[in-house]
Amino acid sequence: MLPAAKGFLVDLDGTLITGRTVLPWARELIERIGPRSVVMSNDSEHTPDQLARLLRSLRLPISADRIVLAGALAVDAVAAKHAGARVLLLGSESLRTYARRRGLELVANDPQVILLARDRRFTYAKLALATNALLNGAALIVANPDRTHPGAGGKVVPETGAILSAILACTGSVGCEVIGKPEPHLFARGMAMLGTCADETVMIGDNPETDGLGAARAGMRYVHVLEILKNESASSLPALVPG
Repeated sequence: MLPAAKGFLVDLDGTLITGRTVLPWARELIERIGPRSVVMSNDSEHTPDQLARLLRSLRLPISADRIVLAGALAVDAVAAKHAGARVLLLGSESLRTYARRRGLELVANDPQVILLARDRRFTYAKLALATNALLNGAALIVANPDRTHPGAGGKVVPETGAILSAILACTGSVGCEVIGKPEPHLFARGMAMLGTCADETVMIGDNPETDGLGAARAGMRYVHVLEILKNESASSLPALVPG
């Protein structure tokens, strides 16, 4: 059953949607926890406004002020910690636009900071540029460590961590700051948005290695979404559980 809590952090991919398909239980789950919830995702390609529009088109109305994403949060972190730095952002055009709005100076050469997100246009030239910048002392901020995320039809979608692996294959071990789950940044931002502390908050997700581990590190309870559905007794949710 749905655990008692003042606030809920809810994962996106594999918990509410897969690709552009809403999972059968998602709408009822969101309706039941409503304003007590924040959707929290390692998405490093979109902004909260973009994602809110997408979810509305899927008839899953979640406002941008109830969404926290690793990519946008990574931009916020660079803006706060590296103000005035020359930043090489490997990511989507929407994330680049968001970064410029946050005042970041985006460059194509001689960066002081590399901000790595999901970049569908990652190339050999970008790999060489990032490698040499890191070997010359640039700081590395990584939006999320995921190598893949679940896609439609059981397919996997290559993620930021796959690009990170390529870079580290060239540089060897280098220091970096990771923003996304299971690191604490998204959990802290989500609780701040909810106005709750860890012992008042539950993480609902589908991945123990990111959602579960991150929740444990943050000191909050983690519940797998299918456990909620399998144990639910007072709603129509059990009929929607696969298997």
